Amino acid sequence: MAQLRLAAEAEAELDDIWLYTARESGSENIATRVIENIRRQFSILSRYPYSGRRRDDLRSGLRSFVAGNYVIIYRIQEPDTVLILHVLHGSRDIAGLLG
Repeated sequence: MAQLRLAAEAEAELDDIWLYTARESGSENIATRVIENIRRQFSILSRYPYSGRRRDDLRSGLRSFVAGNYVIIYRIQEPDTVLILHVLHGSRDIAGLLG
């Protein structure tokens, strides 16, 4: 199993997702479930790091993996480390944000 690391940007994005979801839904429980679902996908990536789609169209070496309405942008670092760079809503202009 690969080690999992989160970039500071990804941590901040998770906080923003939680706050936005809690505010919009009116429920901290719903916000927590959204974050838990995303983190479960992190666990899958630590076991199967190559399961995400190659995203060299965004930047060389990047991969993406869907987590509900969100897209996890990550890079596989040697040896056996998955670095989560971003967690973004799928409706956002991901290429524009990373370009």
